[in-house]
Amino acid sequence: MTTLDGRLVRTRAELMDAYGLGLSTLEKWYRERAANGHPEPAGTLGGKLVWDAGEWDRWYAARRSAPKVPPGLADRDALAARHGLSRHRLKRLWADRDANGHPEVAHQAGKALYWDAAEWDAWYAALAERRADGDPDDLVTLADAARILGLAQTSVTVYPKRPPAGWPEPAREEPLGGGRVRRLYRRRDILAYAATRNRP
Repeated sequence: MTTLDGRLVRTRAELMDAYGLGLSTLEKWYRERAANGHPEPAGTLGGKLVWDAGEWDRWYAARRSAPKVPPGLADRDALAARHGLSRHRLKRLWADRDANGHPEVAHQAGKALYWDAAEWDAWYAALAERRADGDPDDLVTLADAARILGLAQTSVTVYPKRPPAGWPEPAREEPLGGGRVRRLYRRRDILAYAATRNRP
């Protein structure tokens, strides 16, 4: 076993040997760490990522002992990853289910809740469509655009400076105090962006 700063660590090659796992599986789990809780690297050795051995072993043991979920279901982490939403936003949608028609839980394992993924996707698309109602030529703020897209407001604040592919130019900019600027977008442009964002 390898050490880093006195800690026992494992490279991917060591994890593959210890657990009989494939490299592609380990890479996939690491890519999806925001949703699955995979540990962050402890550092690098010889240009290769390494993980704290105890932390990784505990994570993997918990993953293996987790109850198996029937196919077609998604928990909050999976829904967050699929739709680019925060867990906080998902909890708020669930808390407001009497008003917004949020689907009922399809499966529960301990405290973890799971929903029928296809049913949830259809419900959320309809919710976003209802929120998008209005005159296409209306001007909307960045916060309004976030609501239309079903995103957390904080997630779109970087768009004016680092726009994702297809993000529209503002229709108007209004100077505010302190050098700040209010950007207004045409609703139709935000809806057009939403269509490209949801395209497979």
